[in-house]
Amino acid sequence: MSRIGKKPVEIPKGVELKIDKNLLTAKGPKGSLTLQIHPRIKVSIEDGKIILQRPTDEKQDKALHGTMRALVANMIEGVSKGYERVLEIFGVGYRAQLQGNRLIFSLGYSHPVEFQLPEGIKATVDSKQTTITLSGADKHLLGQIAANIRALRPPDPYKGKGIRYAGEHLKLKPGKAGKK
Repeated sequence: MSRIGKKPVEIPKGVELKIDKNLLTAKGPKGSLTLQIHPRIKVSIEDGKIILQRPTDEKQDKALHGTMRALVANMIEGVSKGYERVLEIFGVGYRAQLQGNRLIFSLGYSHPVEFQLPEGIKATVDSKQTTITLSGADKHLLGQIAANIRALRPPDPYKGKGIRYAGEHLKLKPGKAGKK
């Protein structure tokens, strides 16, 4: 049996769940999310916990069981606590500004780069304009937006300039060896 799938997911206070056939909807203080549950997985709510069950012990059912349980747990944590991702900008003259729901970057290109934030994702930029904090309820969307922003100017392997995740360590390559 799937070790992840068999663990029930606790429903925290302030979170409302609704199951409509294979559509699970969660509403909480950080927003609301919906998840399409695979038809082979059965979802039930008992004693303030969500229990997911699979029909057989086939390999695909085992994989779906654990995956669906993880997605449900991420959704519930997202609407109750929310998720946060921090990006850091390194480089002389590299910075970001927030205007409404758009981020405007100066990344060494000949023009400023604009990035439109989707609905459900909020951003804050520190006073030095080098740290961006993204927050939202949807873990998947938040990670994808952080990856898209990082892709605007990935870290340079020689000098380390660019956008990187907070805590990301780069192993810098040595430059050219000098002439003898």
